[in-house]
Amino acid sequence: MWTRARLCALPAALAVAAAVAAGSCDHARTVDYREARRRMVEKEIIGRGIDDQRVIEAMLKVPRHLFIPEENMHYSYYNLPVPIGHGQTISSPYIVALMTQELDLEPADKVLEVGTGSGYQAAILAEIAGKVYTVEIIEPLARSAEKRLQELGYDNIEVVLGDGFWGLRDRAPFDKIIVTCAPEEVPKPLLEQLADPGIMVIPVGPAGFQQLVKVRREGGVTTTEEIAPVSFVPLTGDHGETQDEGQD
Repeated sequence: MWTRARLCALPAALAVAAAVAAGSCDHARTVDYREARRRMVEKEIIGRGIDDQRVIEAMLKVPRHLFIPEENMHYSYYNLPVPIGHGQTISSPYIVALMTQELDLEPADKVLEVGTGSGYQAAILAEIAGKVYTVEIIEPLARSAEKRLQELGYDNIEVVLGDGFWGLRDRAPFDKIIVTCAPEEVPKPLLEQLADPGIMVIPVGPAGFQQLVKVRREGGVTTTEEIAPVSFVPLTGDHGETQDEGQD
């Protein structure tokens, strides 16, 4: 379903890298991606302290290589961010797992994601939560992510084309909010759309000096906890005092 709005926006098995780097698509198709994914999860997810079994199972299930352009597919199961075009990247698997774990997802949760990108993070969320709304400002990325997610059978994800700074007022409140691009401070519209109780995980700060923070609202009280230093692409868009009509 599309909503039109102002446009905004381990190492794996060596065979994976060798096959694709050699330029042999036919050979690449024979690579055991499931095994490469298992090794990546064991070393870079479980081995680095992720212990939420639901997150681990989601990381084992979702085929990250299908969310990465073919020319970069040999990086699929390395713990690296990978370019996906339009100046954007797919986050490293560990960061995806960490942010997902910090959300404390429940099966009935309604989740807002700001920054769809390839759709990989949305797929991980949808393996655990009941409903995921994901907003992308770059139209080609939104369209390709929606097609990819539909082909993979994710009927509990809705991709929305728009400026995620403003959230989605007509779908709010959200039990959980995750932001995969970095504003310099937490956007007020997102805070207003966070349920009570609710959790938001978001990178905040200027390029090169960002902190991943966990915002928790409970009993009318909002608290913020720093999780880790990170590096994300910036949140883009024209964020004046009022939102353009059409976002809701």
